[in-house]
Amino acid sequence: MQRSYNMKARAAMAEATRRRILQVAAGLLKTRFRSEIRLENIALGAEVTVQTVLNVFGSRSVLLDEALTEMLSALRAQRLRPEPGDTTAAIAALVDHYEEFGDLVIRNLVEQADPELIETGRTGHRNWIRRQFAPHLARFDSKAQRIRVDALVCACDVYTWKLLRRDMGRSRGETEATIRALVSGIVDRD
Repeated sequence: MQRSYNMKARAAMAEATRRRILQVAAGLLKTRFRSEIRLENIALGAEVTVQTVLNVFGSRSVLLDEALTEMLSALRAQRLRPEPGDTTAAIAALVDHYEEFGDLVIRNLVEQADPELIETGRTGHRNWIRRQFAPHLARFDSKAQRIRVDALVCACDVYTWKLLRRDMGRSRGETEATIRALVSGIVDRD
């Protein structure tokens, strides 16, 4: 009986260590490119050794891929929380995302540091637009829908957020209101 308890306790500790390492790696991915993250940074943040990180994940690449997958999953869940058609909630979720990741996304776009991630983001953004605004777009024919989807992609783009928040110094509330006005002008117009 004692042995079974020890095995369960060890497994729980190992899983806790794994989760801690993964959380640190995901946290670093929010502020740095993969190429800038060193195993030493992860180990220090997780309060383990580099060897422990390697023992748990096998390689830096595997760890960062898992951390990115987890981070992207959480990001998708955040952006998909609003019901399709709820423009106010959709814009709030979008700005939440940009407030957390916008500066890194802009930097990645400028430096082209991770082209695969850029393309994933572009595709995901367009798909989110189609999903989120589908109820507003349903009344238009396919050509008008395509034009409006393109316009919504631009109105809700990270560069729009950057222009308002970083370049013009607008508050978060003003930024949301401006993006909502742009979106309204696109979907409410015949």
